[in-house]
Amino acid sequence: MVKPEEKAREVIDQLLSEAGWAVQDYKEMNLSASLGVAVREFPLKMDSADYMLLVDRRPVGVVEAKPFGTTLSGVADQSERYLRLIPDSYGLDEAPPFAYESTGKVTYFRDSRDPDSRSRRVFAFHKPETIQDWLSSRETLRGRLRQMPPLITEGLRKCQKEAIVNLERSFAEGRPRALIQMATGSGKTYAAVSFVYRLIKFAGAKRVLFLVDRNNLGRQTFKEFQQYRTPDDNRLFTELYNIQHLTSNNLDPVSRVCISTIQRIYSMLSGEEVEEEAEEYSLFEDVASAGRPKTVVYNPKIPIETFDFIITDECHRSIYNLWRQVLEYFDGFIIGLTATPSKQTLGFFHKNLVMEYSHERAVADGVNVGYEVYRINTKISQKGSKVKAGFQIDTRDKLTRERRWKLLDEPLEYEARQLDRDVVAEDQIRTVIRTFKEKLPTEIFPNRKEVPKTLIFAKDDSHAEDIVHTVREEFGRGNEFCKKITYKTTGEKTDDLIASFRNSYNPRIAVSVDMISTGTDIKPLECLLFMRDIKSRTYFEQMKGRGTRTISSTDLESVTPYAKNKTHFIIVDAVGVTENDKTDSRPLERKRSVPFDKLLEAIASGKYDKNTISSFAGRLARLDRQIDDDQRQQIQDKAAGKSLSQLINGLLDAVDPDKRLDKAKEMFKTEKPTKEQVKQAGYELAKEAAIPFDNPVLRRTILDIRRVTEQIIDTISEDKVTFAGFDTEKAQSTIQTFKRFIEENKDELTALQIIYSKPYTERRLTYNAIKELAEAIEKPPHNLTPELVWLAYQQLEKSKVKGAGPQKLLTNIISLVRFATGESSTLEPFSESVNQKFSRWLTQQETAGKKFTAEQKEWLNMIKDHITTSLSITIEDFENVPFNQKGGAYKATQIFGTQLNNIMQEMNTVLVT
Repeated sequence: MVKPEEKAREVIDQLLSEAGWAVQDYKEMNLSASLGVAVREFPLKMDSADYMLLVDRRPVGVVEAKPFGTTLSGVADQSERYLRLIPDSYGLDEAPPFAYESTGKVTYFRDSRDPDSRSRRVFAFHKPETIQDWLSSRETLRGRLRQMPPLITEGLRKCQKEAIVNLERSFAEGRPRALIQMATGSGKTYAAVSFVYRLIKFAGAKRVLFLVDRNNLGRQTFKEFQQYRTPDDNRLFTELYNIQHLTSNNLDPVSRVCISTIQRIYSMLSGEEVEEEAEEYSLFEDVASAGRPKTVVYNPKIPIETFDFIITDECHRSIYNLWRQVLEYFDGFIIGLTATPSKQTLGFFHKNLVMEYSHERAVADGVNVGYEVYRINTKISQKGSKVKAGFQIDTRDKLTRERRWKLLDEPLEYEARQLDRDVVAEDQIRTVIRTFKEKLPTEIFPNRKEVPKTLIFAKDDSHAEDIVHTVREEFGRGNEFCKKITYKTTGEKTDDLIASFRNSYNPRIAVSVDMISTGTDIKPLECLLFMRDIKSRTYFEQMKGRGTRTISSTDLESVTPYAKNKTHFIIVDAVGVTENDKTDSRPLERKRSVPFDKLLEAIASGKYDKNTISSFAGRLARLDRQIDDDQRQQIQDKAAGKSLSQLINGLLDAVDPDKRLDKAKEMFKTEKPTKEQVKQAGYELAKEAAIPFDNPVLRRTILDIRRVTEQIIDTISEDKVTFAGFDTEKAQSTIQTFKRFIEENKDELTALQIIYSKPYTERRLTYNAIKELAEAIEKPPHNLTPELVWLAYQQLEKSKVKGAGPQKLLTNIISLVRFATGESSTLEPFSESVNQKFSRWLTQQETAGKKFTAEQKEWLNMIKDHITTSLSITIEDFENVPFNQKGGAYKATQIFGTQLNNIMQEMNTVLVT
């Protein structure tokens, strides 16, 4: 019988051979056989090494072999001792640096040259060529990471600087994984490109893998690298280093950055081709993607040292669970970029959160814009509907969309959750869209002349198609006005449609399922209309993130004429998406009423209980009786040649007692297998039967074919709006926070002390005091800005708020404090208040007999404008723009004579108090 350690050595021999080492017995040693030779039972000064690794005839390291199941943390001392016992005849100045400890299933590696060197787990052994290359360098990668030069901060936001500095500190500490959480739109990708440049240039990284959720985000990331200019010499990144966006399984040997999906990398490691279509779908949508965890084996063409750093950008949580082994295959640092970390994500990164920058903080810093919720509730959206028997209704093929008439011989009753999947209530879609159109210029975006760039989230492609036609009809506009952007869009390329939505006047409205739900950057977007519910908190946050990005007023107006500023965006909630509880995952409810798509998802997710398997087999058998030969062939093409009948029988075999017993006898070489062995055999049968359903393309094909069955079109039920208006809860919370802040700080902050304790005529607020106040409310736990508070008041007390939302004028906070404390009965921009006081002051002066010339009035207006932004004026201010362009202090003295100082003091007092 083979001993456990001998079995382990067989696996280790294989792993060494696959990595390019010639494995030899000491007595048969031939150092010219290969660049790298692994010699078994190599004699030392005392004892012998299980394996001595030699590169170009020189000892470079050892492998200490242990039986399966051995814990290896204490074995490292033994390996280190062996390195020090290499015979003197090799003439080594110092002990070789490389030590491996392995059971064949678990392997640890250490390079003693690393600062504070420690063992790390690796998937397999490094190639001899890699070892030789490492030995030629004076410093190791981890050593260089401790010597990074100071960051050039020009062109970086504060949050980006902090993220890069903290990440490099984590590298210097040798932490293998790090997570950066930054709000959507705060510049995660730009920060990543910045630190990738530093890792290549200063740390000597050979190659970086940049993983994205789907291919169109890969193209977006590729452009970000192409446009990046280095901060030290202003050269384009692509002038210095090659970048490859992987669209095939061929890795460019000279590329320093590879951009890819996780599906593509798995395909390269496993040797399986991945269909291009599979890379266009987001893992956020394909919940069951990859079903069980993906297992990989060593691939000599892609050794474990291929990538020094792996970046995962806004990838679905399954990448850290189902696809985990793909990430852990490589011996590299792993960096996660996310706006919405889940518990699984934090756990994978060992809770090493090096940067935490929330949406609220980003809004406070002006990096993001905030949002308001506008709800449209309709009767059918909330409760469904009922159509009496005897009415003529439409039925429609979901794929061909062909309609036919049908007489209802029994009542049709449907729930809200069935909308746009089993039943299409045309008037429900129309009522939502019509209400949206009517409320846009009056409530949602008052006084707007143009429809803001709007993204509508639909349930599926068929629903999106219905919405597009309804939008065009209700708005009375042509095809260019509203476009569908999904994976099934025909005619125009989706990338071109996204570019038009981002940069051109049309389309004004885009309808999507998930193509623009995560990652895609569309800065002019000001409105998100949800006509589908989302259960995942993380995914919902990603979708909200499409609206958070800031944009300059010039760029906004070039796409949306007459739109001055993007101060916030609006979520129009037509399905209660903002009210429903969100979870990171929803477990399957194992009941007879489980829908077909949920059963399919369960099988793909590794749920192998008998009820699930038999139910799914029965549903497939029912489907087989409803489809034609062409559709069966479509399924067979996507199932690697297996017919639908074979798929069904494979599932039935997994729950057939006789088949399970036969499999157990075969597996365990016994005529009387135990219950546990039969159970295990059943699991193996189920796993084999479920393998075809791992393929997301097959799953989508089955679901699409199943949707060919008729969809009911309810043309009878009339829908009614039950509520349309803003969600006030968030606005109330904002105002309560602001008032609480004022009360808590009235004795602490100078500006509040002046407002509260000084008589009205003696209040002399300074710019520094107001700046101190503004900075204080932006800090946690308040996370407010004057703009957010202003919008909240505008929503709750619209009749008392004059003028549109304020521009970013620091002094507007004075108006907010006065209104919040009840000192002012109306809220108006500080500039309006100053203008009114200035007009009254001029009238008083003229009534008192002081007549000002046109030139004097021009100067008085300039003084008034300066006080509006700075709260006061001094003689020194006349040396700045715009005064110095008119002659400065000398000209002011010449115009006003001895009255200049009195006028300045009077205006300082009258206009601000």
